[in-house]
Amino acid sequence: MPAANIEVEVLIVGGGPVGLTARALLERWGVRTLLVEKHRELSPFPRSRLVNARSMEIFRQLGLAEKVTANAFAPKFGRIRFRDTLHDRDFATAAMVGVAAPIPESPVIGVATSQDRLEPVLLAAADAQVRFGVELVDLGEDADGVVASLVDRRSGEETRVRARYVLAADGANSTARQRLGIDTTGPGAIGAVTTVVFDADLNSWCADQPAGVYFTAHGSFLPLYPEGGWAWLAPTPEDAEHADWPGLVSRALGPGAGVRAEVLRVQHWVMNAFVAERFRAGRILLAGDAAHAIPITGGLGMNTGIADVHNLCWKLAGVVHGWAGPGLLDTYETERHPVAHRTLRQAVANTQLMFQAQNLRRQQLETGGAAPDGIELPWSDRYFAQLGLVLGVTYHSAAVLTDNSPSAEPSEQPEPSDTDTDYVPTAAPGHRMPHLWLTPDRSTLDAFGEWFTLLTPDPASWEQHDAVPWPLRIETLGREHAGLCDLPPRGALLIRPDGHVSARWHEAPPGDSALRHALTAITGRK
Repeated sequence: MPAANIEVEVLIVGGGPVGLTARALLERWGVRTLLVEKHRELSPFPRSRLVNARSMEIFRQLGLAEKVTANAFAPKFGRIRFRDTLHDRDFATAAMVGVAAPIPESPVIGVATSQDRLEPVLLAAADAQVRFGVELVDLGEDADGVVASLVDRRSGEETRVRARYVLAADGANSTARQRLGIDTTGPGAIGAVTTVVFDADLNSWCADQPAGVYFTAHGSFLPLYPEGGWAWLAPTPEDAEHADWPGLVSRALGPGAGVRAEVLRVQHWVMNAFVAERFRAGRILLAGDAAHAIPITGGLGMNTGIADVHNLCWKLAGVVHGWAGPGLLDTYETERHPVAHRTLRQAVANTQLMFQAQNLRRQQLETGGAAPDGIELPWSDRYFAQLGLVLGVTYHSAAVLTDNSPSAEPSEQPEPSDTDTDYVPTAAPGHRMPHLWLTPDRSTLDAFGEWFTLLTPDPASWEQHDAVPWPLRIETLGREHAGLCDLPPRGALLIRPDGHVSARWHEAPPGDSALRHALTAITGRK
């Protein structure tokens, strides 16, 4: 294999929100990375719109939540509205639970924002090298690592990078996935869509009824930034090259609107729906859209990718630094693959419900029943919240131990059903540790970081336990919180760096080896 020009521990391919989040997480772990992005700059398009509560918890852990919120819309925009045209009254509306107002299940709320406002915050969150305009063209693996061939798209210069691992977050048309020959399952391409970014004075129609998205019979309208700007999303017309985009947008606004749109940018894209058959091939791991392309309805796609790398990066750090065995990386696919399939099913169901709502309205109009009170939406606010999917993801793998067991056998609990959209907090192994306020401004989630955390009402019973070489902190969990976690006075919870419970003891075990045995099993360290 040809010699490499550059050596790093992890090569990140793709400079969208998922790749940039991975770069920030790995830098916190002290892992040397290089990120390459084939485009010459960060995306100038709004693209992904919703940062959900779980992603905001991850950004809070990175110290970024306030910066993300500062660039985002106010909570009152956490709502969707259905209208016949944009300047008509609502015929239906629904809140985005977890975005429109605080929720007791989390210390943060999600936000409606634009990807081109989020990405600069993520880019500034780490100092590791980023090379824009550089494309991955080939990959080769040997016993010691991966050699990636990169090409500068402007100069044509080729560079070879040797990395111990490659994290491929290079989108739905992932070069890495194609080079590895990994197939996908699912519907695939489900529609061609055009995003038109435009300026127009629409405040008189929307200022008193703000929303993150307005669904109309003529496409969807999205306010882009708190200070102004709009996007219109609609199926791509047949002769897109010669389309009159200002005219199309103006007509979509409604007859007699009297508003002319100033079109700034137009982007054509394909809405995909698939999950990769594998998330790992040797030392190369897929994340984000490279691993699963999720339709946009419900805002699940980017957030699922951010959760991917939150799951993966601590495992990569453990292997790179030597306190975890390579087998720990197998648990990434074991844990995240079922989540991707469940999320895809939910997004498809969301899309069907949106069409169902619009069909109900169409039937109402055709029968002359255009009553001012509109229609009743075919779902509940609790369903639309999807907190069971956002906060209730459960992992079953060798990195999760059953109660009181030092065994590395995965839990046999079944996955929640696809229709289980409610979130029930629990501290059972495999679940995200519930949010509880330890102090007025410090959550249990704030105790987690680049280390394992042992939460216990009785830290003295656990301090003699040997945890070297694993990074570990012991935190006191007040008796009032221990009861909520079904934890007796001398019990303990072992929390992974990604905030999921990896082991639970109802009593402090005799001797000082139980914690070591658990960490050995969880991390696969020989």
